[in-house]
Amino acid sequence: MSDRSRRRGRAPKRRFPLRYLLPALLLVAMIAMLMLRGYVHSEIMADHRIQPEAATDKVPEKILDGGPVIDTREGQETSRSIADHKLVLTFDDGPDPEWTPKVLDVLKKHHAHAVFFVTGTMASRYPDLVHRMVEEGHEVGLHTFNHPDLSYQSTKRIDWELSQNQLALEGAAGVRTSLFRPPYSSFADAMDDKSWPVTKYIGSRGYITVVNNTDSEDWKRPGVDEIIKRATPHGGKGAIVLMHDSGGNRSQTVAALDRFLPDLQGEGYTFQNLTEALGIASAHTPVTGVELWKGKAWVYAVDASENITGVLVAGLAVIGVLVMGRFGLMLILSAAHARRVRKKGFAWGPPVTEPVSVLVPAYNEAKCIENTVRSLMLSEHPIEIIVIDDGSTDGTARIVENMRLPNVRVVRQHNAGKPAALNRGLANARFDLVVMMDGDTVFEPATVRELVQPFGDPRVGAVAGNAKVGNRDSLIGAWQHIEYVMGFNLDRRMYDILRCMPTIPGAVGAFRRSALEPIGGMSDDTLAEDTDVTMALHRDGWRVVYAEKARAWTEAPESVQQLWSQRYRWSYGTMQAIWKHRRALVERGPSGRFGRVGLPLVSLFMVLAPLLAPLIDIFLIYGVVFGPTEKTVIAWFGVLAIQVVCAAYAFRLDKERMTHLISLPLQQLLYRQLMYVVLLQSWITALTGGRLRWQKLRRTGTVGAAPGGLPQQRTASVRSDDRRPVG
Repeated sequence: MSDRSRRRGRAPKRRFPLRYLLPALLLVAMIAMLMLRGYVHSEIMADHRIQPEAATDKVPEKILDGGPVIDTREGQETSRSIADHKLVLTFDDGPDPEWTPKVLDVLKKHHAHAVFFVTGTMASRYPDLVHRMVEEGHEVGLHTFNHPDLSYQSTKRIDWELSQNQLALEGAAGVRTSLFRPPYSSFADAMDDKSWPVTKYIGSRGYITVVNNTDSEDWKRPGVDEIIKRATPHGGKGAIVLMHDSGGNRSQTVAALDRFLPDLQGEGYTFQNLTEALGIASAHTPVTGVELWKGKAWVYAVDASENITGVLVAGLAVIGVLVMGRFGLMLILSAAHARRVRKKGFAWGPPVTEPVSVLVPAYNEAKCIENTVRSLMLSEHPIEIIVIDDGSTDGTARIVENMRLPNVRVVRQHNAGKPAALNRGLANARFDLVVMMDGDTVFEPATVRELVQPFGDPRVGAVAGNAKVGNRDSLIGAWQHIEYVMGFNLDRRMYDILRCMPTIPGAVGAFRRSALEPIGGMSDDTLAEDTDVTMALHRDGWRVVYAEKARAWTEAPESVQQLWSQRYRWSYGTMQAIWKHRRALVERGPSGRFGRVGLPLVSLFMVLAPLLAPLIDIFLIYGVVFGPTEKTVIAWFGVLAIQVVCAAYAFRLDKERMTHLISLPLQQLLYRQLMYVVLLQSWITALTGGRLRWQKLRRTGTVGAAPGGLPQQRTASVRSDDRRPVG
C-alpha cells in the first residue's frame, strides 16, 4: 500500500487487469454482433398478432368511401384517388435479395415506375437494393421495421417502428420518405375503430398513409393469369395495385408483371410513382450531416453483423467437426489402448528393476515439499531422490535436509528456472532412467515402478504418467479433475496409439538420459519445456508412451487468477513449441511423421478448438433469445451428452467416482470462456512478440499422502554398487 493510501486510511483500488481487456472486448463484440443480427432479423421484436375486424362508427364516412391515399397531417382528414388510366404499382415487404432485383429489371425493361414499401429489417440487410430503387426513379415508403399490426402497439412502439425504418432508409439511400403503408392493411373501407386512431397518429408524425384499391393477391400464388386479372382495374379507372416482392416465392409475380405492364401500356395506362400520379411534390427528402451518417453507421453495423455472424457460423461448424472428430478418435483409440494394456501376456519387455533417479525441482515449495519427499520414500521401486532447490527463499532446501532421509540429496542453485533446475538434476543423477516431478506432487507407492516399465522396450525414450488432481473438493478443483481425467488422460491414450504424444506432464514423467543428452536436455526456449522436450524426442526417433497406472497427485490452482496464470503459460508455451518444431512438417523419417500427424492434431485440438469452443455457448444464448429455442437447446444438450459419455468412459478407465461429473454442465458453460480468454491472450502475446515470464503458483499444501499409500514408511534402498559417480 502506498504512503498516500495509508494516509487516507483506505486500500488502493484494484484495477481491471489489462490482459483481460482485449479478450473480453472481443467476446462482448461477438455477442453484440449476434444480438444485432437477431434484432435485425426480427427474431426478438416481432409481434405476429393480427387484429380481428372491429366496428367502424368512429371512422369518418369520407374516409371509408374515399380513395386509397389518406392524409391526416396537420389535423386534416382527407383522401385521394388515382386518376383514370394511371396505375401506381406498390410492392410490400421487401427488399428481397432474389425477387426484388427481378422486379426492378422488369420495371426497367418496360420503363415503368413503382412504389416499394420496405421494412426496416430488410432494408437494413439489403441496402444496395433500396439504393437501386431510388436511383432508378422509384419511390420508397415505410412499412415499419418489424411488420407488426400497429393497432396492438403503443405510440412509443409506433414511433420506434417509424424511426428505425427511416434510419435504415437514410443509411441505404440517403433519403427520408413521407409515405407509409400499415402492415396487414387493405382497402380504405376496411378502416375500423382500431386502425383509424393509428392512421391519425401516423399523420400527426408527418406521413401520408397509402392503402390500395386493387389487390393482385399474388401472395396466394394463384397463377400468372389470375394475378393479372385481379391486378387489372375495370373501365380504364386509375388504381393503386398491391403486389409483393418479398415474403416467399414471387416467380409468379415477376412473370405476371412482365405481361401486365406491356398489355396495360398498350391500353393507354401509365405506371407512375404515387406523387407523380397525384401531381404533388416528391415523397423523398435528401438527408445530410449527422442524420446521414447515423443511417450509414447503422447500415455498416448491420452489414458487419451479417458478415461476422457468417464467420461465427463457419467457426461453429469447424468446432463442431473438431469436437465430434476428437471425441470419436478418443473413444475409439482409448478403447484400443485399454485393450492393449489389458491383453493377456502384454509386456513392454523384460521387467525393469534397475534403480531410478527422481528429480524434484523446487522453488518456494515449503508447504508441499515434505509431503512430496515422504511419498517418494514409500516407493516400491529402488530410487534416489534429488531435490534441486532453485533459489528458494522460504527454506525449502532446509526442510528437506532436516528430514535426514536416506537416498535423498539436495542440490542448491541460484534461481534460474525449472529447465535449468532439471538439467542440474540430470547432471547429478546416478542412473540412466530419470523420473521428473513437481515439488507439489505426491506419488503412490507403485508410481515409479509403473512409470518405468515401458523402458523394457528399447525404442521407448520417455513415458507420460497419469497426473491426478488432489484438491478436487472445490468447484474449480472439480472442474480441473474432470479436465485432467477426460481432457488430458483420455487424450494421452489416443496420442499413444497414434504414436504422437505431445507432452510428458511435468508432474509425472520418465526419461532415458541417453535420449535426453543428444537433444540437449531440457530447453528453456519455451515456457512449456515438457512439451518442447517431448516433441524433440519424437523428432529424434524415440517412442513416447503413456502409463496410466503411474498415478501422481498434484495440487491444482484453487483460484481463477492462479488457474489463469497456469493455463496462460501452458497455452503460450505450447504455441511456442509448435512454432519451434514447425520444420517437422516437411522433414522425413520420424520427425516428418510426427510433424504431419502430431503437430496438426495438437494445433487443432489444443490451440484452435479451445479458441472456438465458446461459440457453442454463444450460439446457445443466441438461440434461447432469438430462436429456434427448442432446437438450439436440444443441440447444446446433444453436444453435452457426447461429452458426458466421453467423460464417463474416461472416469471408468481411471476408476474414478462418477459423482464428480455432476459439475460437468456448469464446467462447459463457464470453464470454456476462461480457456478462451487464456488462449486468446496467448495468441495476442505471440502475435505482438511479447514475452511471458515464469509465474509461480501459490501452494497451500493441501495434497498430503497419495491414495493407496502404505501405512508405514518403506525406504527403497539403493546398493552402493548401483550408483554412478556424479558428473
